[in-house]
Amino acid sequence: MSLNIIQGDITKQAVDAIVNAANTTLLGGGGVDGAIHRAAGPKLLEACRPLHGCPTGEAKITPGFDLPARYVIHTPGPVWRGGTHQEAKLLHNSYQNSLSLAEQNKCRSVAFPSISTGVYRFPLTQGARIAVDTIQTFLTTAKFVENVTMVCFDDRTYHAYVAALSNHIQKEELR
Repeated sequence: MSLNIIQGDITKQAVDAIVNAANTTLLGGGGVDGAIHRAAGPKLLEACRPLHGCPTGEAKITPGFDLPARYVIHTPGPVWRGGTHQEAKLLHNSYQNSLSLAEQNKCRSVAFPSISTGVYRFPLTQGARIAVDTIQTFLTTAKFVENVTMVCFDDRTYHAYVAALSNHIQKEELR
């Protein structure tokens, strides 16, 4: 069981499932959501329409179509509104519910983007910590999910996730 952090393009990851930082309509958008929809092709939008959206923090799954991933797990992360509107819990839920859906579908490998830390303005350091802690905790009991990769779009995001993983490992060693 491992968590890896790389800098790259999530649409190029040959894994069982990639996670889409979707909006609540699931009908495509900007950022990673738009990139995933473009790379998967028009069948992804067709598959998302009958799902009738998805609440923030929940997750839904579709085939990957033209992506190298078998599935796309769509999860709308929270928009940052100052931290007083359950944003941290909702972000945790986005990662947790995505991993649970991967587990239910017997996925061994999953790739995540940094959910909510772009246009949704969730503070990157806090978002990285929530992601790493949620994923590492999940991996301790997972039956199928073995390898999770955080695919970071830029240097700043990559370094934030490397620091969060290092801090998580140090905390675990102190226990």
